[in-house]
Amino acid sequence: MEHVTFEEVAPVVPVRDLDAALDRYRRLGFAVRAYQGPARYGYADRDQVSLHLSEWDEHDPARTGAVVYLYVSDADAVHAEWTAAGLPGRFHPPGDTPWGMREFSYVDPDGTLHRVGHHLR
Repeated sequence: MEHVTFEEVAPVVPVRDLDAALDRYRRLGFAVRAYQGPARYGYADRDQVSLHLSEWDEHDPARTGAVVYLYVSDADAVHAEWTAAGLPGRFHPPGDTPWGMREFSYVDPDGTLHRVGHHLR
């Protein structure tokens, strides 16, 4: 059997308001665009990372939030950039983990937990 390679992943994140979510990701440094069709759907891309955003009327951040882990080259620099953007939500400061990562977290108003980290050297 021939080996199949997985080449990339694009998690689909539920949002309550697509326009607000696109603006939030733009302010976090992502290139954003809305799907040019009837669905309320969008894209947020930064370097090799791609997130898909799906507006969902029944989305309840307390019950249907998502979690994404973003591997970056410098978690402290991303934390400084993101907190300077003045966005609503909750940030937890960077720290070293027992599993060898330096990471921080950001929970946005849609309930998505963004864990952002880099490998400790």
